Amino acid sequence: MPRINLLPWRDEERKERKLKFLVALGGAAIGAFLTAFVGYLMMDSMVSAQDTRNAKLNEEIAELDKQIEKINSLEADKARFIARMEVIEKLQRSRPEIVHIFDEIAKQLPDGVYLTGITQTGTRLKFEGVAQSSTRVSAFMRNIDNSSYLKNPELEVVETKKDNSVVGATFVLYADQAGTAEPEAVPVKSKRRVASAGG
Repeated sequence: MPRINLLPWRDEERKERKLKFLVALGGAAIGAFLTAFVGYLMMDSMVSAQDTRNAKLNEEIAELDKQIEKINSLEADKARFIARMEVIEKLQRSRPEIVHIFDEIAKQLPDGVYLTGITQTGTRLKFEGVAQSSTRVSAFMRNIDNSSYLKNPELEVVETKKDNSVVGATFVLYADQAGTAEPEAVPVKSKRRVASAGG
């Protein structure tokens, strides 16, 4: 019976399997590399797109910051404008006050009381004058207490003198300005003469 040597065939088959394995391994490596490269390209594209969106968002945020700053500036301008308007309105309202004050002083000044000077500091009024007696000064203070435009009378000094230049009592009196009263709110007072020379 003839013998058949199978070793060369097995070697060939082994080499063929080894070659197929190396080819498959190389294909897998190439596939893995291609997959990793595609993944890298995709990630790079996503990062680039996100960077673009971030840059756009930063531009919009900067624009919003400018608008907010402009709005704040407008609010400050508005507040200053309102403050100026309030000052103007206050000045317009207070314009007739001095007229009312002098008119009220003339109304509240009793007979026999003469003013030699009036000084105003803010809403504080200082009256300097001469009265026939200290009771006339007290009457002046009571009239100020009942006034719509004057309040808080405070007597600083009253001196009775009898000489050639001054007859009666000299006084210094303080009062506060009460503000402008509405015309209908002013109480009706009896008419009297203002600082008559004869009393």
